[in-house]
Amino acid sequence: MAKSLYEVLGVSENATQDEIKKAYRKLARKYHPDICKRPECEEKFKEINTAYEILGDPEKRKQYDQFGDTMFNGQNFQDFYRQHKDVDLEEILNSIFGGGFGKSGFGSFGGFGDFGFGGGFAPDLDVHAKIQVPFDLSVNGGVFTINYNGETIKIKIPEGLKTGQKLRVKGKGKTFQGHKGDLILEIEVLPSNEWERKGNDLYKKIDVPLKTMIFGGKIGVDTFKGHINVKVPKNSKSCQKLRVKGYGVKDGDLYLELRPILPKVEEIDPDLAKMMEEKLPS
Repeated sequence: MAKSLYEVLGVSENATQDEIKKAYRKLARKYHPDICKRPECEEKFKEINTAYEILGDPEKRKQYDQFGDTMFNGQNFQDFYRQHKDVDLEEILNSIFGGGFGKSGFGSFGGFGDFGFGGGFAPDLDVHAKIQVPFDLSVNGGVFTINYNGETIKIKIPEGLKTGQKLRVKGKGKTFQGHKGDLILEIEVLPSNEWERKGNDLYKKIDVPLKTMIFGGKIGVDTFKGHINVKVPKNSKSCQKLRVKGYGVKDGDLYLELRPILPKVEEIDPDLAKMMEEKLPS
């Protein structure tokens, strides 16, 4: 008689409840989405939780040991799970095992390291949301205020935060039997009209007078780490980049793209304009 639930947890059919629990914890840590970032890990984690909900309960395990995979219409558990994961799986398993699963977030996941309340199955108490953070704040870090469920919450933004990163706000999730989940915030950094970020390096276009481009000189630039004077070398070219070490994000660098300011002919001294027209190389 096939008993594929044991294969999911990687234990033998003769495993003790303690061995099943240890195997579950090991797999749960391996595939938990906070640890494993591959897309398939979340579904694998839920499948493991589902298997443990049955084998970790002596009464449900006893039923399963008696009938094996015939309880899943003769399918192995993996196929059965994937076929029903997008419908009300709790209701199906309740009908198979005579109830006891309940509306406890079955098949989902909670915070890392929390694999059950009092040895039972842990519902997902975390709440997930997305927030947009200004570019400047993502670079320097600081405090960002959000409104969640009518409550004003101040979020600490670490220096160098990137789009796709997540911040955890403790104790602001759902509540179940005295336990509180967390609020998980996925970050989207808003684009800047002035700055571009690549890794920890920053890029900025600056306008430079034509005289400074040709003969060299210094020009003032406002950065996230204060105002600086940058030396522009003689004979600089349009779109040439100057590197300012350590003025990017954290330990990154700043790259300034030079854009010459071309004066109008009417703004140039007439004698100089005439000389330039005659002498400048074509």
